[in-house]
Amino acid sequence: VYAGNFVIRQSLTIQGEKGAIINAQGMHDGIRIKAPHVTIENLTIENWGDDLTAMNAGIFIEKSAQNTTIKNNLLHGDTSGIWLDKCDGAKIINNKISGNEQMRSTDRGNGIHLSVATNTEVRGNEIWHTRDGIYIISSQNNLLTENHMHDLRYGVHYMYSHSNTVTKNKAVRTRAGYALMQSRSLTVNHNQSLDSEDYGILLNFITYSTLTNNTIDGVRQSEARHVEGADGKGFFIYNSLHNKILDNDVSNAEIGIHLTAGSENNIIAKNTFIKNQTQVKYVATRKQEWSLDAQGNYWSDYLGWDMNNDQIGDTYFEPNDSIDKLLWKFPQAKMLMDSPAVLLLRYIQKQFPVLKSPGVRDSFPLMTPPARK
Repeated sequence: VYAGNFVIRQSLTIQGEKGAIINAQGMHDGIRIKAPHVTIENLTIENWGDDLTAMNAGIFIEKSAQNTTIKNNLLHGDTSGIWLDKCDGAKIINNKISGNEQMRSTDRGNGIHLSVATNTEVRGNEIWHTRDGIYIISSQNNLLTENHMHDLRYGVHYMYSHSNTVTKNKAVRTRAGYALMQSRSLTVNHNQSLDSEDYGILLNFITYSTLTNNTIDGVRQSEARHVEGADGKGFFIYNSLHNKILDNDVSNAEIGIHLTAGSENNIIAKNTFIKNQTQVKYVATRKQEWSLDAQGNYWSDYLGWDMNNDQIGDTYFEPNDSIDKLLWKFPQAKMLMDSPAVLLLRYIQKQFPVLKSPGVRDSFPLMTPPARK
């Protein structure tokens, strides 16, 4: 056991033998790196400071510490595990980072925290019981891949960043698997979000981004914190425009996909929506077409037919009608869902399309789920 707070001021490699522990004695950082070309590997780092304002961390990487490598370490503490501050070219690989489960989630630090960091590779880490797994703010051209994040607030949390890639990650038992906010030109593909409470993937002020081949399964509120109207959403898209949402799978959510606050001009096609209690919630007044090149999405509750056997439904799919929007506006009216009056209104609306309010239409619904690569 090496007790104290260590500062690295020259390029070197620190490689721990089995059982080597750095105990920061409950204050400051375990290791602070100021020099470039430093490698830290095979260490256990624990008990660093719990001052969020002072940005205490197990390992703190300063702006001058370019091309740092942190790999195969075990970190356990109250605040952020690894903090990258204005540095370039870091590699954060195969570390295990855990927080203090006894603390409130908001009082903990993040597992890996990138602030104004560029060209960073974050690969193969496992993170649990911190606040967010990987938090990125004002950071460009970074790669997050093959990380496993569980039992957190958010698995991946983006703020004010662009030109980042998030691929092949797994988030389990989170409030939101991937919270993407105020960012653009993100590439988010082949990720998993399993058993979230609020959102599988949240897009808040996201533009010109591509989300493909992601899997969202099981998004629902726990019985312990059930809030009326705050249903679990596979995709929640808020004020986000000009994005491509293609080839994703969303299943077993209370709401499959929810769009609101001017989320328009997005391409949404070739996705599967299976066994979601409500497939789509769209709160807006403009018509939205969800298909691309005569291919729409697969909906497990589509009741149309395919007379020419081209695997495209012969009738369009509209997941919502004016009655749905009325019930969203007045949730207390749900008790009338199956009443004769409501059923009659739905029938009249179907027979007289002029009475229908604008909403989502899939003109080319798929008869079977599309094959995934």
